[in-house]
Amino acid sequence: MAVLLSGKPVAEHMCRDIRLRCEKLSRRGVTPTLGIVRVGRREEDIAYERGAIRRAESLNIAVRRFLLPADASQQELIQTLRTVNEDSSIHGCLLFRPLAPHLDTEAVTSVLAPEKDIDAITTASMGGLLTKSDIGFPPCTATACLELLHYYDIPLKGKKIAMIGKSATVGLPTALLLMKEEATVSVCHIFTDKEDTRSFCQDADIIIAAAGCLDLIRADYVRPGQVVVDVGVNIGPDGAMHGDVAFDEVEPIVAAITPVPGGVGAVTSTVLALHVAQAACRSLEQRRS
Repeated sequence: MAVLLSGKPVAEHMCRDIRLRCEKLSRRGVTPTLGIVRVGRREEDIAYERGAIRRAESLNIAVRRFLLPADASQQELIQTLRTVNEDSSIHGCLLFRPLAPHLDTEAVTSVLAPEKDIDAITTASMGGLLTKSDIGFPPCTATACLELLHYYDIPLKGKKIAMIGKSATVGLPTALLLMKEEATVSVCHIFTDKEDTRSFCQDADIIIAAAGCLDLIRADYVRPGQVVVDVGVNIGPDGAMHGDVAFDEVEPIVAAITPVPGGVGAVTSTVLALHVAQAACRSLEQRRS
């Protein structure tokens, strides 16, 4: 039976650090504040928003919401982001994506000030993943993967990692963060031959599945001794949430595995709160200097 890599203790451990940061900021008269910008009412956005607000408020992080209708114009959204930029009391901004087809995502995201970009939607933040720059922050889900691996003392340096998925929000930034940890990363995606993907997975020490494909990783993809991190969020035929890994097939074989739900997702909203607190600290230091 595999060790279950639950996200709950990881989040609780991180919360202690965030509370200390927020207490120090409070003593200096600063309340870390998250601005949430949402266009429309997609159910998955609303569910994530609820979780983010609960986590933030439990840590004494204030939340301000900017809610636009689904048919909001590009100029309305851009003006909303400019309002967030100009408000010094808002330290971090979460813009829900994907945006509606009538909105130019690149044009919109380029408006957000990088120092308030807590989920790496700007070019500057993504560029920071390739450098030692502290402008912006890496994506919350990618960071959550690393936080979970670190918490459970899973070594990364020199390890072979199969990264399944290359999205700009999870797969690619996670691979870059892992390479900064001196891991050897093989990235597989929709155009990777299926047999090659299976071979990369079987050879890896750690598999991170973030393709958004229900039960993609099955028993014949894994071997004993591996660590499997499932980032996938899929609704199965039973109406329940499932990952990219066929848990019942894989769990008896591998050494450790994250559950879905209750794994990486449980850490992501806490990373969001951490980034807001860190952004508030940076803002205070910049004003002092």
